[in-house]
Amino acid sequence: MDRKYALVTGGSRGIGRAISIQLAGMGYFVLVNYRSNEMEADQTVKIIYENGGECEKIKFNVGNQVDVENVLGEWMLQNKTEYIEVVINNAGIKKDNLLMWMTNDEWKSVLDTSLEGFYNVTRFLIKGMLVKRYGRIINVVSLSGVKGMAGQTNYSAAKAAVIGATKALALEVAKRKITVNAVAPGFIQTDMTMDIDANQYKKIIPMERFGLPEEVAAVVAFLASKEASYVTGEVININGGLYT
Repeated sequence: MDRKYALVTGGSRGIGRAISIQLAGMGYFVLVNYRSNEMEADQTVKIIYENGGECEKIKFNVGNQVDVENVLGEWMLQNKTEYIEVVINNAGIKKDNLLMWMTNDEWKSVLDTSLEGFYNVTRFLIKGMLVKRYGRIINVVSLSGVKGMAGQTNYSAAKAAVIGATKALALEVAKRKITVNAVAPGFIQTDMTMDIDANQYKKIIPMERFGLPEEVAAVVAFLASKEASYVTGEVININGGLYT
């Protein structure tokens, strides 16, 4: 049986880890991308193998085009008859601040990771999908990109831009049986929400709780499946009813 490959950027922890585990359970050989936290990447790999899946960690900075193309290019040289048919653009960082006090680095690094990361990874890998006439591209955006959040002008701008790119790219590649969708999580129990007062926000969430990474991964898994072949250009909100 031929291997099927999936890449999850920022796949070493949080939502990315849950997605990596979910895709491995669907039979994909998962490339677990990470930038610096090798310990967390090793833990994700360990969990996947303990659950009967297959994967490997792959280190590169999504915001650095040279790094992306060198590392993925080397992978392609070593796997000449294969291609990555599922790409999950999940990598993202937060550097919250009011715009009036925002530094150049806080602006640029957030956009580099989410928006440039989407461009660098997707542009490089979509060629294989076009040749094979099949692919799934799923972008993990955010509630912030759908409705905007005070103190997150940089993060909201980055995620909103990826939403626009999702819709445009979906139209470009639909004839080749490639779907492009996005999921927009709200408040999810991850490292990125550890510094948030959960009790305060639960009061405004209709479901009165934060979501789980596994709940996001389940939606991503559907979009990655053949059953989602007629769904493209969509943004699916996963926020407990906070914003619809």
